[in-house]
Amino acid sequence: MKGTIVNVVAIFLGCSVGLILKSKFPEKIEKIIMQALGLASLLIGMQMAIKADNILLVIFSLVIGGVIGEIIDIEAGLERFGERIKRKFKSNNTSERFVEGFLTASLLYCVGSMAIMGAIKEGLSGNPDILYAKSLLDGVTSIAFTAAMGIGVLFSAIPVFLYQGGITLLSRTIKDFLSPEIINEMTAVGGILIWGIGFGLLGIKKIKVGNLLPAILVAAFLAAIFS
Repeated sequence: MKGTIVNVVAIFLGCSVGLILKSKFPEKIEKIIMQALGLASLLIGMQMAIKADNILLVIFSLVIGGVIGEIIDIEAGLERFGERIKRKFKSNNTSERFVEGFLTASLLYCVGSMAIMGAIKEGLSGNPDILYAKSLLDGVTSIAFTAAMGIGVLFSAIPVFLYQGGITLLSRTIKDFLSPEIINEMTAVGGILIWGIGFGLLGIKKIKVGNLLPAILVAAFLAAIFS
């Protein structure tokens, strides 16, 4: 799990720099950073979404996953988690901003193909080079996200560790299940979710992206059946 550990450290370092910069930025600078991150999220989401091989599968995954997420109410759980962390750190940020930073960074860092393939490659061969490259990207982007959204971004290191580390440990078991087709559909659904995050960052529309997270697992299940 060396690659995942380096990835987590890179996020911590980037967030540390971002927190220092945040205190030096006036409100108008934070606003333009948010807008830049929103546009960047749309670009990243677009690049991921076009990997879809079956548009209907993506649509059904979003609908089914959204219903599951709404029943579970994942978004409310994230809000409660944000409130607990906020109280512990006595942050002046709202829980909404904490969750937004946490969820945005977590999605960007976890749903891409680099996270999946990098973790599998390290688990099977011990070579973490893909995750090292991802660590550099995550570290740089965490500076900007933290400067704009605060300490919530720092806690995205938790799902990164659990997600990538879990895939690395289970790589021999899941390598046959996670075919390129399945990874493409999971990535495409993740890209759509990142579009939802981008709309929120740009102030266009607040979407309950947290409640759509099960769609990624639904996409893997449907792709396994129909691929």
